[in-house]
Amino acid sequence: MTQKNPLNWLKKLNLLLANYSLFYQNTRGYHWNIKGEKFFELHLKFEELYNDLLLKIDEVAERILTLGHAPNHRYSDYTKISEIKESRQVADGMKAVEDILNSFKTIILLQRELLQLSATSGDEGTNALMSDYIRAQEKLVWMYSAFLNKK
Repeated sequence: MTQKNPLNWLKKLNLLLANYSLFYQNTRGYHWNIKGEKFFELHLKFEELYNDLLLKIDEVAERILTLGHAPNHRYSDYTKISEIKESRQVADGMKAVEDILNSFKTIILLQRELLQLSATSGDEGTNALMSDYIRAQEKLVWMYSAFLNKK
């Protein structure tokens, strides 16, 4: 594989890892602290989501390793570079779903950048991973938006 700028490539993958890590932790917070009439429905959905995010965190880190680099692993680094920030409001289900939609927007945009980079660099492994993530997450965005009755 020929990469035009492997440091930029690594930086983008580590940025994705950081964003996934904050998204994961926020979603666990929503799962633990959700209250209100949609508790049972959202509690289960948030658990499904954080389990999926945990798998993606592992896959992204292993992809970085496969490319011959070490993934960042410190939350202190993640909080500095992540575009997704720690959520302070974790008990309101509707606010949590809005935050999840915003997090998906951030993640999907970054994955699309990586999809382009991997396509032009001939990195089929990263390209396939990003393509699979985007397809599945676009469906989740549709479902969470429907839950909020948004277009």
